[in-house]
Amino acid sequence: MERKVIKRNGRLVPFEPQRIERAILRALRAVKEGNGDRAKAVTKRVLRLIEKIPLDQPLAVEDIQDLVEAELTRSNLLKAAKAYILYRKEREELRETKKIFGVEDDLKLSVNALQVLARRYLLRDENGKIKETPKQMLKRVASAVARAEEKFGHLPDKTYEEFFELMVNLDFLPNSPTLMNAGTEMGQLSACFVVPVEDSLEGIFEAVKAMALIQKSGGGTGFSFSRLRPKGDIVRSTKGIASGPVSFMKVFDVTTDVIKQGGKRRGANMGILRVDHPDIFEFVTAKKEEGSFNNFNLSVAVTDEFMEAVKKDSTYYLVNPRSGKKIKKVKARSVFDLIVANAWKTGDPGLVFIDEVNRKNPTPHLGQIESTNPCGEQPLLPYESCNLGSINLSKMVRNGKVNWKKLEKTVKKAVQFLDDVIEVNQFPLPQIAKMTLQNRKIGLGVMGLAEFLILLGIPYDSQKALHVAQKVMKFISEKAREASVELGLKRGSFPSFKGSLWEKKGFPAMRNATCTTIAPTGTISIIANTTSGIEPLFALVYIREALEGIRLIEVNPVFETWLKEKGWADKKRLLAIAREGSLKNLSEFPPEWRRLFVTALDIEVDWHVKMQAAFQKYTDNAVSKTVNLPADSTPDDVRRIFLLAYDLKCKGITVYRYGSRKEQVLKVGSFLPGEEESLILAGSEYSGGCPATSCPF
Repeated sequence: MERKVIKRNGRLVPFEPQRIERAILRALRAVKEGNGDRAKAVTKRVLRLIEKIPLDQPLAVEDIQDLVEAELTRSNLLKAAKAYILYRKEREELRETKKIFGVEDDLKLSVNALQVLARRYLLRDENGKIKETPKQMLKRVASAVARAEEKFGHLPDKTYEEFFELMVNLDFLPNSPTLMNAGTEMGQLSACFVVPVEDSLEGIFEAVKAMALIQKSGGGTGFSFSRLRPKGDIVRSTKGIASGPVSFMKVFDVTTDVIKQGGKRRGANMGILRVDHPDIFEFVTAKKEEGSFNNFNLSVAVTDEFMEAVKKDSTYYLVNPRSGKKIKKVKARSVFDLIVANAWKTGDPGLVFIDEVNRKNPTPHLGQIESTNPCGEQPLLPYESCNLGSINLSKMVRNGKVNWKKLEKTVKKAVQFLDDVIEVNQFPLPQIAKMTLQNRKIGLGVMGLAEFLILLGIPYDSQKALHVAQKVMKFISEKAREASVELGLKRGSFPSFKGSLWEKKGFPAMRNATCTTIAPTGTISIIANTTSGIEPLFALVYIREALEGIRLIEVNPVFETWLKEKGWADKKRLLAIAREGSLKNLSEFPPEWRRLFVTALDIEVDWHVKMQAAFQKYTDNAVSKTVNLPADSTPDDVRRIFLLAYDLKCKGITVYRYGSRKEQVLKVGSFLPGEEESLILAGSEYSGGCPATSCPF
């Protein structure tokens, strides 16, 4: 007969002795009172006590913990006993906090993960009450996506188990719309869309309508407004005067404001204008007043010609898109300086290197790429969509080394998952369905890079980190393409394969026109309890705002494990770090710790760009990353970043200077009850990257 344990939710589960040993070892290490051998010895004594209890008498979790606590005390391991008691108390407080969200935590997630899931992802009944657990959500998603296998004559059961395991272990998570909508009536699973904006009133409002339908389903939209005639140009049909792209952008912005994407997240847009458009000056300064275009990220589509003119301090022409006529010659540096000044002041606009984007366009025979999704990582053709997913790199390290075997398995299964998403997806418009199925683009990326490097013992801002980043992304890209070729041979290549770059490179088949994308990850990295995308740590210890005014000390999980193993995880030290956000100015910590655990604002700005370029080299689509700048950064820093990004062949670049907007989800200057000194405060959904509240997604 097997011994059973009663969980706190009343469920009976098999007894697992190894859990006792892990808990004892954690307590011993926290106070430096022993190692694995001592933990094994104490565990044996606890197990002997448990053996005296009849098998038909189920043990409660609390009963086992009482036995462990008593045995540590009897063994005169008093410091470890105290650490164990404190751990129990912390876990109890954590459980009480989690009850606020009305969610059964069947995956042992962080408080913040539960809050995000409760707010956005978990299904609710007709009365608004949450009706699924996190594990049930993942089962819903795995089941819905695996049904695609039936189209290829396979039973979905085995695939369902593989997909579920991929997600429940937090090795991989798909983009938010897949988690929200898979297995529901909505059924729209893609995050990224680009909608064309034609130069007519009918075309503009067709784009507004398409945007509304996409955002209602949880997707983000990108637009190029470069086709619209400039302000003051003639409108022949009415004998009137055109009001220009920026005026029409206000219509999109207001519409997004009133759409609540199924009540799950606010809308997000990318607005792009070519640098040679006559209204470029108005566009660049469109967000100079805080609160303007809050639902837009803005980027200028800069050409090679323009960037070279900036370097040479020469001129270029502004061109009327309606007539194609050159209308004015301007100094490139004056426009570039205006872009730099506004990016320094507000974080907008960023740059899209549009010629580099189109050099890597996999289907040039279908047309030129003009725009990207809201965060810039997904260049798309008009009416094209893409679904994304990210591998948790922090789970791909074993004993201080990259677990290449696990990474390969995860990549190949994730590619199959993302391709199956296309099969079961319910597209918001027929023209989007047509274009998406034509190219079948997917975007497999990563999250948790910062922890990944720390677990390997490599500082983020080092040549070794850049080398490892290239190596790991090259591996992911190669394995993703191998998986797409295999699927292409079995299921057929994407319909526009003939004439594509893949055919020209000699690939025998390819299921997907693109395979890889580096997304910012945002809330899915909160669920996975890891850092966002390829961002560095934004703070080691900080105060997180939760619901109902609750503020919790949050510690990066890798750093927390490190501190506990070293016996440094006391509240006094944690608050000292929370005041700084990093170890940089805390001399009590060893120099090698301060070197390894660098944060975003510790890092010289060039390293941000170099890391982005390292990943871009082996990424089919683009890389979303924010270069976070200290408050005292200058416009010259922004200028250097933009030029470096161009030289290193990035496809786009975004900067954000701390404090350049009043409303931020990351602040210095918050307080805890009883604390007089300021602390780092993060909003409930901040996961790294741009800390301004107006950065969509």
